[in-house]
Amino acid sequence: MLDTRISRRAALLGAGAVAAWVSGPARALFQAAAQLPVPAFIDGLIAKMTLAEKAGQLTIMPAAWSGGVAAQLNPSANGPGFEQQLEEVRQMQLAGVFNGNGAEMARRMQNVAMKESRLKIPLLFAADVIHGHRTIFPVPVGEAASFEPDLAERTARMASYEGAASGIDWTFAPMVDIARDQRWGRTMEGAGEDVHLGNLMAAARVRGFQGKDLQAIDAMMACAKHFAAYGAAEAGLDYNTVDISERTLREVYLPPFKSAVDAGVMSFMASFNELSGVPATGNEWLMRELLRGEWGFEGFVVSDYTGDMEMIDHGFAKDSREAAKLAFLAGVDMSMTSGFYRKHLPELVEAGEVPVARVDESVRKVLAIKAALGLFDDPFRRIDVKREKARSRSKPALALSREAGRKSIVLLKNDGDLLPLPKSGKRIAIVGPFASGKHDLNGPWVVYGANDYAVDLAEGVRAAVADKNSVTVVAGSGVEEAIPGGIDAAVAAARAADVVLLAIGESEGMSGEAQSRAEIVVPAAQQALAEAVAAVGKPVVVVLKNGRALALQGAVASAPAILVTWFLGTESGNATADVLFGDYSPSARLPCSFPRSPGQQPYYYAHKPTGRPNPSDDKLEPYKAHYRGIPNKALYPFGHGLTYGKIDYANLKAAPTLAWDGDLAVTATVTNRGTRAAEEVVQLYIRDRTASITRPVRELKAFRKVKLAPGASETVTFKLTRSLLMFIGRDNKPIVEPGTFDVWIAPSAEAEGVHAQFELIA
Repeated sequence: MLDTRISRRAALLGAGAVAAWVSGPARALFQAAAQLPVPAFIDGLIAKMTLAEKAGQLTIMPAAWSGGVAAQLNPSANGPGFEQQLEEVRQMQLAGVFNGNGAEMARRMQNVAMKESRLKIPLLFAADVIHGHRTIFPVPVGEAASFEPDLAERTARMASYEGAASGIDWTFAPMVDIARDQRWGRTMEGAGEDVHLGNLMAAARVRGFQGKDLQAIDAMMACAKHFAAYGAAEAGLDYNTVDISERTLREVYLPPFKSAVDAGVMSFMASFNELSGVPATGNEWLMRELLRGEWGFEGFVVSDYTGDMEMIDHGFAKDSREAAKLAFLAGVDMSMTSGFYRKHLPELVEAGEVPVARVDESVRKVLAIKAALGLFDDPFRRIDVKREKARSRSKPALALSREAGRKSIVLLKNDGDLLPLPKSGKRIAIVGPFASGKHDLNGPWVVYGANDYAVDLAEGVRAAVADKNSVTVVAGSGVEEAIPGGIDAAVAAARAADVVLLAIGESEGMSGEAQSRAEIVVPAAQQALAEAVAAVGKPVVVVLKNGRALALQGAVASAPAILVTWFLGTESGNATADVLFGDYSPSARLPCSFPRSPGQQPYYYAHKPTGRPNPSDDKLEPYKAHYRGIPNKALYPFGHGLTYGKIDYANLKAAPTLAWDGDLAVTATVTNRGTRAAEEVVQLYIRDRTASITRPVRELKAFRKVKLAPGASETVTFKLTRSLLMFIGRDNKPIVEPGTFDVWIAPSAEAEGVHAQFELIA
């Protein structure tokens, strides 16, 4: 990458550091990077360490004593047994372990570290606590649909409360990658396609995990991942190459990471992908010049699982020794899983290829963070078997899971006001592979939760209706395979019902890491089921389970009502029933655009107009930018979502000019003309009409959730300043230019809402 270092002031004014608003007055999102205090005793401790012991502090391995899902996600079958790993602790060959088996395991390992190792340095226990620990919350992309950063902060806080009780000091979350190609399976781990929403969610989740004091027994250190641009993998293929301009990197993919830094995150994880020819794990520009130099990050960087090892297959390192050298000198402080650092760093230092001062610098960071987590004061502060049990799946945690679940559900379509359903007087058939059963409820990347404790759709519906016998449940098909007689049974159930809930979509195994999909559609067996059930002629509500945006087709797309329910976690069935029967009016919005066809990928609303934009969706003109037969628009765009009210936008007011150092109030009246209360996500978009670098057709700059009683109106005001109009210029530095801007207050990225223009005057 080019050397484009800029001043801290300029960085704070850039695309990754614009002022952001959730509601009301402007609220500055970015603050100064967190400072890492280094206690005086640490340098003395480092002076006593051998090179091998220093390398041990820069090594983290999968826990040999793990269980169930942890063993599947991070298999240690080829690694040491637990007794051998305890010996590694005695020999100070480990900074810590991850995805272990709870407080008892942590207690036994920490006992060895504190009683039997030479220097008595406490271990650090880490885990993938991605969207909950024992109580599971919606997958992060679903939670982002809430458009409530406060909700994300509260669920992360609860996950930390539970996880820390089992001895976990450090979570490998949040993932803050922008995902603009829905074929990518890890879409489910992030906040979707938009930079502004991604910034807010990244900061919120860091604050939630880390709390107000890292030493607190309910705090876990967060880890911003994957640095950087993992979400830009070519063709949405996991682990694939990323080759983008530095401008795009700075404008789209880096801002959520900067948001995490300024929220106080103290660790980063390097991404698997290469970036413009250099693997991120060996990218000195990325780790040292940008992260530490420009942004002032003082925490440490860990490789992803065998990320240093994978530089050999990238063709960047010839062997394990060179991979260790390249990763370490690039600025990756800690090696995960490969063991390359403890194997090679001592000899690299002795050979003069790695300065010992650099090793000490990385060890100092790791030890300082252990001190910041309170481990030197009390190595057992988070390890308590009784506390672990007491904090698991508490009533407040379950209530929060249900709240988060219903706030994550997006109502895509509701023709004829089919929803909400009455709780009595209707015979309901729940049809589909996700109609019932303790499976596919929590979602991907759950290490410690179990579907056995989650509420399925049939349970939730039966608990909500007056007569449980009015509910019939039929699978109809498997997730990807037909069931003998399944469609016949589903059709019979539909004929006997007044309304059908069609529970279809993706299984847990179809989303997440290593689950890229070439065709992001409902699997063929389920599509056939949907066609057969729709042909019966009864009203159909599609209850979609998914970890990404899907291209809906046929009977699924034409169903009168469609709910996007993602993977909602422990209270999945209850949360869905709350929305189905109107106990909660849907308020979520899409964080990623649903395409008209899989072939549109990558599709995102903030695309460039091109030199040949199609002037109208009603008429597709030849030699314009669109695929054959479809406009260059989403089926359901970013920001889309309906309520049980009827929302109108009117009376946009904005002065015609914005002074260079002034501000511009933009207001609109939002009215609920329906008969039910509603909560609307009012969104502010801008477009720079002419600039020295071409600009997207729209960019989200602010949003606000507004509660409206039937017949009620509210005037919503946003304030624009010059800082919100900045972009990355030709020299890869933030710039703002005078000129004409469009502004919309609208219910989605492709809705007209209300619109005006203004001039920024220099």
